[in-house]
Amino acid sequence: MHDTTSSEEQAVAAAPMTPSADGARDAQDEADRASTPEELWLTAKEQEAWRTFLYATTLLTDRFGEALQSDPEIDLALGEYEILVRLNEAEGGFLRMSELADKVVHSRSRLTHTITRMEKRGLVERVRCSSDGRGRQAQLTPEGQALLERAAPTHVRSVRDLLLDVIGHDDLLELGRILGRTIAEDAPIAVGCPAPHEDAPARS
Repeated sequence: MHDTTSSEEQAVAAAPMTPSADGARDAQDEADRASTPEELWLTAKEQEAWRTFLYATTLLTDRFGEALQSDPEIDLALGEYEILVRLNEAEGGFLRMSELADKVVHSRSRLTHTITRMEKRGLVERVRCSSDGRGRQAQLTPEGQALLERAAPTHVRSVRDLLLDVIGHDDLLELGRILGRTIAEDAPIAVGCPAPHEDAPARS
């Protein structure tokens, strides 16, 4: 039996199908669409954005900590540095343990372990609350103040090198505004006394 299909028809049949302009637009629209709470699952682009956020914040947190711990004269974990900062900013250099835990986003038990470790280095001490004699408060010691002043330039330089100088001033402020929408309006993020940073020598 002879094939009655013309050579032109055979060529058309063999040619691969190419997506139409409408099909390409539909695919792009699907890729760019936002997921909804009803469907639960994130779109591919939303997943990529989420994973970028998670990877970057984890990596940056580790590197900020490494900058402090790699200097044997400082040897502070990032969480310990933040505790020194919060106590330095507090009036009188002390905070109730419960208030300090809230400020550094630690559980009570985790803060207790960290403060115990810092007490052994003479950086802080736990005393009875001065206001009512009940409960305990963490007090910054002169040794802790001195170490904070030594560590602050190292920490700020790591923030600049790894974040600010990479994304720029405007994007850093925008990042702060975006993340600010995920936390309570009264979250304890206001800048207190910046004294340890004021006299830090600038890099040449």
